Amino acid sequence: MSANGWKGDGRPRVVVIGAGFAGYHAVRTMRKRLREAAEVVLVNPTDYFLYLPLLPEVATGVVDPRRISVSLTATLPGVRLVLGEVDAVDIRAQRVSWTDPEGTRGGIDYDRLVVAVGSVNKLLPVPGVAEHAHGFRGIPEALYLRDHIVRQMELAAAADDPAERRARSTFVVVGAGYTGTEVAAQGVLFTDVLARSIAGLEGVRPRWMLLDLAPRVLPELDERLSREADAVLRRRGVEVRTEQSVAEAGPGWVRLTTGEQVPTRTIAWCVGVRPDPLVEALGAQTAKGRLVVDDDLFVPGCPNVLACGDAAAVPDRTRPGQYTAMTAQHAQRQGKLAGRNVAASLGHGKAGRYRHHDLGWVVELGGTDAAANPLHVPLTGLPAAAVTRGYHLLSMPGNRIRVAADWLLDATVGRQTVQLGLVRSPAVPLDTTSPEVARRPG
Repeated sequence: MSANGWKGDGRPRVVVIGAGFAGYHAVRTMRKRLREAAEVVLVNPTDYFLYLPLLPEVATGVVDPRRISVSLTATLPGVRLVLGEVDAVDIRAQRVSWTDPEGTRGGIDYDRLVVAVGSVNKLLPVPGVAEHAHGFRGIPEALYLRDHIVRQMELAAAADDPAERRARSTFVVVGAGYTGTEVAAQGVLFTDVLARSIAGLEGVRPRWMLLDLAPRVLPELDERLSREADAVLRRRGVEVRTEQSVAEAGPGWVRLTTGEQVPTRTIAWCVGVRPDPLVEALGAQTAKGRLVVDDDLFVPGCPNVLACGDAAAVPDRTRPGQYTAMTAQHAQRQGKLAGRNVAASLGHGKAGRYRHHDLGWVVELGGTDAAANPLHVPLTGLPAAAVTRGYHLLSMPGNRIRVAADWLLDATVGRQTVQLGLVRSPAVPLDTTSPEVARRPG
């Protein structure tokens, strides 16, 4: 859409960049408070809000990808959606510029701006990783990993060479935080199903390795829940390797920091995220790549600009001197506050300041296993699984019945195991900040 297509109607215009947890809830909140008092424009590369916590279940065939893709136009009525990748923000001129999916340039002026561009894969200087590993930040990566796992198992069944068979049925997950732990826990269940159903794999047990330099899995959780998750993984046959990681990757192998070389065709990179590089390009003050903001989420020196979610370094008043963690829990609540404070700055309602105590965590381990500490009450096993799924259903802004139906189908008739071939390796490079790859707002 060209800049000439944007004609104001006299109302103030609010532009929100990114429709992840922070951006989505910022828009939702300000629409409730402002109603028709302002024009709200949302710029995002896709037309959906992605419920990231269930991405591992998409990658292992439990949940259909459409279930975790919540339509922006259907759930944010009255909001003007622009499909585009924001590549420039002129804070002085109060203007945002983007490139749409067909390569056309567009731009728009704003009266208020909310920066919620989220994060991208965290890259480490490990030789060969960028070329041979794949990240896990969006539906394309999840679909690629799902097809890749199925393909490797099918090729392993057809291989005459025992060494090739072992390499194809070996899966290495790097990073034992929430995402990596869930990918390994769900992945081993998925390959067990494949091993039972594919002729030629009789007696073959897929090998899963979970690596992390931390001394234990899920280091963010208390030790009891960490031990429970570790026990579930080991019980399923996952090789949990703490205090070690990948030192180098090559075509068909990884070399660990211990010196051991592991033949594999699969490296899932789940070491964490870093703020979107667009943040640094804004020219405002940053801390560890995140926009420095005040308690009210406004950027100092930029009275019309707010930031929230992974893009913002928000002071954590529950931990003096630190910033809030880059989690969906914080992003969602910061987004709501950003929406409230935008409305207040336009004369609707009262502004607030951000202060949020951690309400606990949930980790989905597949089957009837999970680890959770709602309101800091540690739970494991079936109670944790029930709480975890209940939490996800309550947190999703749409598609709840469809997600619940997929869980029911998985428990009763099992999952489908065909590969669709929709996403090939070149379409999901690990470095998602390259010019030809869209960023993942959060």
